[in-house]
Amino acid sequence: MSDYMFMLESHLSALQNRVLSEVQQAAAQANVNLFLTGGAVRDMLGGYQIRDLDFTVEGNALKLAKALAAHPGVRLVALDEHRRSAELVFPGRVTVSISMARQEHYPKAGGAPVINPATIQDDLRCRDFTINAMALSLNRASLGLLLDPTNGQADLEQKELRAVHNRVLYDDPARLLRLIRFKVRYGMTVEEKTARQYENVRLEEMEKRIPPRRLFEELAQIACEPNPGEVLQALEAEKLLNLFLPASASARLNLSGFGKLQKVRQLIPFGVEFAWSELPLFLFLLLEKLTPAERKAFAKATGIHKSEMDLAIRLQKDSKKLERELRAAKITRPSHIYKTLVKAPGEQVLYLYLTSTHRLVQDRIRNYLQKYLPAAQEITDRQVEAAGAQPGTAKFKALKDTLITARLDGRQKKASPPAGDAAAPEPGQASSPALTARGK
Repeated sequence: MSDYMFMLESHLSALQNRVLSEVQQAAAQANVNLFLTGGAVRDMLGGYQIRDLDFTVEGNALKLAKALAAHPGVRLVALDEHRRSAELVFPGRVTVSISMARQEHYPKAGGAPVINPATIQDDLRCRDFTINAMALSLNRASLGLLLDPTNGQADLEQKELRAVHNRVLYDDPARLLRLIRFKVRYGMTVEEKTARQYENVRLEEMEKRIPPRRLFEELAQIACEPNPGEVLQALEAEKLLNLFLPASASARLNLSGFGKLQKVRQLIPFGVEFAWSELPLFLFLLLEKLTPAERKAFAKATGIHKSEMDLAIRLQKDSKKLERELRAAKITRPSHIYKTLVKAPGEQVLYLYLTSTHRLVQDRIRNYLQKYLPAAQEITDRQVEAAGAQPGTAKFKALKDTLITARLDGRQKKASPPAGDAAAPEPGQASSPALTARGK
């Protein structure tokens, strides 16, 4: 195994590693060359957590995507026939994009590109920033080979944002927003020529050519940032936030709410399988203080669909039921808390911790994330199989649940306190509260 493959596997969760293997096998069966590209390679080399798996194929990417979509539990959520790319969601909400290696030519600044198939090297030279123009070969003959034709690894080490060519921001003005986002996330400076290109594009007001739906796609990427509030502040400083929000709303950003969200996210231990959707929580905080007229203006500016606008409303409504369940008197053991929360969407769990006024609810969610969930995931499928149950059977699921319950409740057993001492705290209350873009 190459050093880069070892580095990659150590940066991926267990679920992501399984998906990586599944995509590799499918590409080998389809006899196409497969590469990990863009943000996944950038974050691996930079030592950051990898959010999504972006694959580029020399060949028929859509055929490979549709073949993967036929696998159990895999959903095809977006398909771009023009760019020959697709987005899929695997079990555990592992997000995957699969794209054809391509060259993009823009006849008109800010317009739709002309797409042609290309080699992986040509594809990388047509990307936006050098830190996104790297690829890792996943093919048997060259497994683990790093491709870096624009010296992106050096720029990543120097924390410098550099455009791949002198028309990057003119061709696709939405990259202005991406540049600000990367500056905030990685604490980068902008290389001199790229800074001049940025200034010239702003002087020509090219940002006004960004289509509404592209604005929403970029907003969805901001939602996934470790600190989305800081990104929104940076956009406001650059007078770009008004692309999304009316000027009257920009001054009322819920920055304290975004700060709390950042702290809530830090409760999730690294490497623990906890799936959640960032967008509903982000939209809840973004729209919370807007008037109906301002929300209407936001929807028009971003091209957001009604079903997407409703995500925040449904989040609030559905979380009330979960809150009632968590406060129920019958929940007394760690296994009860675990079983209540493990079946709930992750965004509901985080929303409740963020907004609930009940100390008991917050304590139970914190213990679930930091104690019970990691402990439950120590019970592996291999252990259950060794205990005599076949995977995929009802007996297997029942036995695994039994082992998890024993692990959780067994760890909490304590000797009874001497007479006259304060009663032991209830388990769970011990602690105090406290596809358009490549290289996302």
